[in-house]
Amino acid sequence: MNEPKIEVGILQQEVISFSLKGTYTFGQEHYEGVYDVKCESGKILFGDKKYTEVYLKAKNQSRNSFTLSEVIIGKGFHWERKEDQTFRGDLKLIVEDDQIVAINILLLEDYLKSVIASEMRATSALELLKAHAVISRSWLMSQIDKRQNQTMKEQETYPSDIRNDDSWIKWWGREDHVNFDVCADDHCQRYQGISRMSVASDLVTEAVEATAGEVLMHDGQICDARYSKCCGGMLEEFQNCWEPVPKKYLRKVYDGNRYELASIPDLTDEVQARKWICGSPAAYCNTTDKYILSQVLNTYDQETTDFYRWKQIYDKSELDALIAKNTGIDFGHIISFEVLERGTSGRVLQLKICGEKHTMTIGKELLIRKVLSETHLYSSAIVFEETEERWIIRGAGWGHGVGLCQIGAAVMAVKGYEYEDILSHYFPSAVIEKTY
Repeated sequence: MNEPKIEVGILQQEVISFSLKGTYTFGQEHYEGVYDVKCESGKILFGDKKYTEVYLKAKNQSRNSFTLSEVIIGKGFHWERKEDQTFRGDLKLIVEDDQIVAINILLLEDYLKSVIASEMRATSALELLKAHAVISRSWLMSQIDKRQNQTMKEQETYPSDIRNDDSWIKWWGREDHVNFDVCADDHCQRYQGISRMSVASDLVTEAVEATAGEVLMHDGQICDARYSKCCGGMLEEFQNCWEPVPKKYLRKVYDGNRYELASIPDLTDEVQARKWICGSPAAYCNTTDKYILSQVLNTYDQETTDFYRWKQIYDKSELDALIAKNTGIDFGHIISFEVLERGTSGRVLQLKICGEKHTMTIGKELLIRKVLSETHLYSSAIVFEETEERWIIRGAGWGHGVGLCQIGAAVMAVKGYEYEDILSHYFPSAVIEKTY
């Protein structure tokens, strides 16, 4: 198998501004410099002509680059912002939903070098970077397989948004992208071109090249490897966050040395979950070591300091209004929150919101995080405390908690674990194989 090329969706809007450094070709023409394109009548207005698709191919793949203006990063999260980003490879422009989509086409290993630098600091421990290279490659190749086989496997798909008057169950998945393999933001994997590579050390390149072609495999298939910032001490299972299909390599794992706890709690139990979330149990990701955190977290991620255990405080009227806005339903005054189901990490999977005017059950974990926040709660491993005027939400972890815990893996690497050991800890029963 040869190294594949991939298509990454970067930006979608009615008008896109970009600049080309070096010569790019489209048809018989050569292009270099600054351009604006916009959507008109379902076509791309590029220069004085309209096209259904514009494919600008770099004459020199290793030296040419293009820069997109005002790319949104952290979309919908508390660190959302815009920045100009520069990319290697080709630029394809298409129309989707009366907007122009900018797509970067490049070799998979070049993509990974940027992902590793975008997801975390390029100065991280080498074994952590190697581990991340393998899981990022695995996840990406599994998503490409899903996209290529989507029509053949339609019978295996599940509705991801089910809503009626009393219930709303929703998750976000791979089917959100049909015109490219992955997007460039946290919905898939952070990819910010060579913008982050300018500050990268040679370690990123070394980590990607040392593991070139390596993926996690289970039962002859490439693993749908997932990762999050901080699991909160216990990993969540795949089916509790996405489609209801358990994966043996994405299951409950305590994020620590097994001798650190006298017994592993059952966090699906409400009493044990509350004790766990309100406490500070030992775990790899339970760290305040600024040296480790500065290696793993990019500058804007370091704005979040209370990721292992945290709390969010709302005035009652404020939370009433927030839930009404995020659901489109007037619950009236919120009387109570009832946890109906928890996952293996203590994350709430189904939450009943009881109001004076309406009652509704919501899930899965990301929808709960969205409904209870202006952007996202750090995770859905939460418990509620009520005072006369306020709701206090106490939480554990940052992200969905499935697969590799980036903070925990960073601690393991600093402790001297090799990348194979890190991967076997977070993906039990998976094996590393070289595919190309």
